[in-house]
Amino acid sequence: MALIGLDIGTTGSKAHVFDNDLNLMASASREYPVDIPHPLWAEQDAEKVWILAKESLREAIQKAGIHGADAISFSVQGEAIAPVDQDGNALRPMMLGMDTRTAAQNDWLKKEFGSRELFNMTGMPANVNNTLPKIIWLKENEPEIWRKAHRFLLYEDFIINKMTGTALISKCLASRTQLFDINKDQWSTKILEKIGLDVSRLAEVRQSGTSAGLMRSEVSSEIGLTNQPLVAVGGHDQACGALGSGLTKPGLAMVSTGTAEVVEVALDTADLNDRLYEGNMSVYFHTFPGLYVVMTLNQSGGFVLRWYRDTFCEIEQQRAGQTGADAYDLVLQAAAPGPSPVMLLPHFAGSGTPTFDIQSKGALVGLTFATTKADIAKAIMEGLTMELRVNLEILQQGGIRIDELRAIGGGAKSELWLQMKADISGIPVAVPQVTEAAGMGAAILAGTAAGIFTDPASAIEQHLKIKKVYQPKPEMQKLYNERYELYRKLYPAIKDINHKL
Repeated sequence: MALIGLDIGTTGSKAHVFDNDLNLMASASREYPVDIPHPLWAEQDAEKVWILAKESLREAIQKAGIHGADAISFSVQGEAIAPVDQDGNALRPMMLGMDTRTAAQNDWLKKEFGSRELFNMTGMPANVNNTLPKIIWLKENEPEIWRKAHRFLLYEDFIINKMTGTALISKCLASRTQLFDINKDQWSTKILEKIGLDVSRLAEVRQSGTSAGLMRSEVSSEIGLTNQPLVAVGGHDQACGALGSGLTKPGLAMVSTGTAEVVEVALDTADLNDRLYEGNMSVYFHTFPGLYVVMTLNQSGGFVLRWYRDTFCEIEQQRAGQTGADAYDLVLQAAAPGPSPVMLLPHFAGSGTPTFDIQSKGALVGLTFATTKADIAKAIMEGLTMELRVNLEILQQGGIRIDELRAIGGGAKSELWLQMKADISGIPVAVPQVTEAAGMGAAILAGTAAGIFTDPASAIEQHLKIKKVYQPKPEMQKLYNERYELYRKLYPAIKDINHKL
């Protein structure tokens, strides 16, 4: 029959239908908003996301021409949390990972436990984006909802609960919450006791790629299936993307450019060394059994390009609608070779790793009357890639080998950006045949749970195809090395100004 990977991202859901040889049969997507009701807040209507996720599933299933599926699994955004009632309905909007209202709660955690101890215990740096300070914020600021809540769920356990009636979460996603002890392989008793949260109010933890039960008949019927497929435990979207791009051994790295930009590198041990701690890197369980991943994060990522397109490129969007061309390609078609004459600091949602400066902001320098839309668009891509290089260097300083970057997500569709990543990082960039690797990773987990694949490794070995490898060009490397030296001075130069703004 078929395997389905459902990707629940920050700004949209994507449903992918694969055959049992992991050939992509059809995809469909739905966008949904991020609500910013107050400065530093970022929320989302989880029930609306569920409705739109079902719409994307129904469309993908219809386009694929299937009536039954073997199994479905999930790749989901991390950190987001919502209280739910006994029936699994959200009692308030999801607090998203990019929500940074929790500075006071994060400071309390650092005082009570110590930043290094939190990292040693959970693999997660002390950071306002984590799930843990969000739960504490809910307890302190919405006590009535805290009391009423039957459970506190992330998107994976929320969706699995909707589909099966049982709240299960992958070890992978649980270990991103800062509530999970990666050494003891369980929810942290020490942390839960300190914040007064009973473990029964969290989902049960399972290994990625194991069964969560059969889909409820009313849900399968609603999305257009005549059978009840197996629902499999999935994982964090970035770790699913790492699996779908073939990160099954140390030395391979993935760069995912979507709403956020993330690098993940596969590790055989949870190496919590000083350089990774100082760089605010997170280390957690991979969706691939027996491995861990270390992750860097730029919260802004491709969201900066989307903001630029939606705010300043109305003409190109109109032309794209009329011709079927991509609006980004229309903006960038006039870009000159080599570095842009302007330089952008892409801290539109704070700085991400390694500094996690939530008061930092975006900046564009070098503007003249000759500056074009293409110059600015290219500067956005370059600024994001310079941030990528900063993080890659810290990983390498932490003793992590990176032989190749595998590019996935929306950014992997741009040849200009892929070559730029190779030129700026100095590392070959490989593009899998299926760039929607998070959905493919979820499908692999679904197939593993259903017994179609012996294990994820055999699925990857048999079916993963690399479409193209971009090698660094020495002449461009030289130019971008010079620009990188300038870029490293930009954040320190305007840090105080941004803080005062």
